[in-house]
Amino acid sequence: MTRPFEQAMAAFAPALPLGVAFSGGADSTALLLACAQRWPGQVVALHVHHGLQAAGDDFERHCYTVCAALGVPLWCQHVDARHAPGQSPEAAARHARYKAFEALALDNKAQAAIQTIAIAQHADDQIETLLLALSRGAGLPGLSAMAAQWQRAGLTYCRPLLQVSRVSLRAWLSAQGSSFIEDPSNTDERFTRNRIRAQLLPALQRCFPQFLDTFARSSRHAAQAQLVLQEVAEADLARVGAPPLLADLQTLRPARLANLLRHWLLTVHHTTPSTAQLEELMRQIAACQTRGHQLQLKVGQGFCVRRGKALDWYNPTLF
Repeated sequence: MTRPFEQAMAAFAPALPLGVAFSGGADSTALLLACAQRWPGQVVALHVHHGLQAAGDDFERHCYTVCAALGVPLWCQHVDARHAPGQSPEAAARHARYKAFEALALDNKAQAAIQTIAIAQHADDQIETLLLALSRGAGLPGLSAMAAQWQRAGLTYCRPLLQVSRVSLRAWLSAQGSSFIEDPSNTDERFTRNRIRAQLLPALQRCFPQFLDTFARSSRHAAQAQLVLQEVAEADLARVGAPPLLADLQTLRPARLANLLRHWLLTVHHTTPSTAQLEELMRQIAACQTRGHQLQLKVGQGFCVRRGKALDWYNPTLF
């Protein structure tokens, strides 16, 4: 019988040559090994040294050893992934990692080669992401968790293992007899994701043995609903204009107005309002009934203001 990991890899059909994000841990080792076996000579490993741990140099040396044994080229990028005050350490590391992948894949030696990058996040990671989103009161974009495929900076990113459990992945890797490293930060329960992994997932497994499948199904439903909301927002924005006319915004029902404002702020101005900011913005839009009524509200890193008949947003630090 074909196992889940093998099924997932059989269904994976990326454009080649392929870059595989490779940390040296179990998950990325399994993905790199499977890709190298399936597409010999068409795979490059991409390793990011985050500069956060003393063991980072050891991780890099391990990756070189594994790739040399597989006959897979390894490209490394050193980054400073320290987080700024108020920034999530996970978010800072993720941002630095993707910038590094882009640099590795798009530099001169790879200009005509790497178009697709595979990442080894799996079903357990997906559920951890969903639970984090729930704990933060996220809307549909957060509840959609991680996408199986997306575009960024001219590259296609894929997560082919999102329906494979950590247990299935490790069972396949164990059968291959391949070595991997354990990142000690993955067991540090000061980080919320690690507490979810160590404490919450085992409890869910005891209460709901099929939770990996059922929770992931809920995320897929959320992602489908978000696509519909995005299409509605795109149509509404085309009608009200950018910047949007206040009179047209006032004709929308609250839920539809909120959907449009989130879409406009994110896609046009690359900012996301908090729930409180969005609610206050909607209240002020409704109050703009006379020509002289002014509107100014901090939203994200900038301000929403009234300019004549329209709503606008600006960031004073950019001027």
